[in-house]
Amino acid sequence: MTLYEGMFLLDNAVVREDWKKAKAIVADAVSKHGGAVQTSRRFDERRLAYTIRGKNRATYLLAYLEMAGEGLPGLRRELELSERVLRYLILRVEQIPAPELELAQAEEVEGFVVPTPPQDDVVEPEAAAPTQETVEDMLAEGEFVEERPRGRRAEKAAEVAP
Repeated sequence: MTLYEGMFLLDNAVVREDWKKAKAIVADAVSKHGGAVQTSRRFDERRLAYTIRGKNRATYLLAYLEMAGEGLPGLRRELELSERVLRYLILRVEQIPAPELELAQAEEVEGFVVPTPPQDDVVEPEAAAPTQETVEDMLAEGEFVEERPRGRRAEKAAEVAP
């Protein structure tokens, strides 16, 4: 059995329902493919850099799991097909860091409450491109600064300029 570290981006809709149920998604998938989750915890809830399956936010689950290498392709395939796991990354590690064990144990204490994710699952419309009038207004107010070439582009521009 090999030890792996996995970071899983979970859909906030599942996390809002029940955190233990959200953690069970990963644990069940791992056990289905012959592995066992050694420890798992909520890493963070964040805004995504880009939308994934129409979501702007996700909750990160950090898990350490043991499984044979033969089970890994099946696990990856199941995670790719899951609508509740938006993304994942699995790496091989030598051991579970002591601070991670402590943080995961703290989450298991009775009375620990996972913060409810915000209702920010709607994709925000992109800002409209500025019109010619808007650009002229920005220039007049000094808000818009023209980008000047740097490096070799600046040298070539200086050679061409009168």
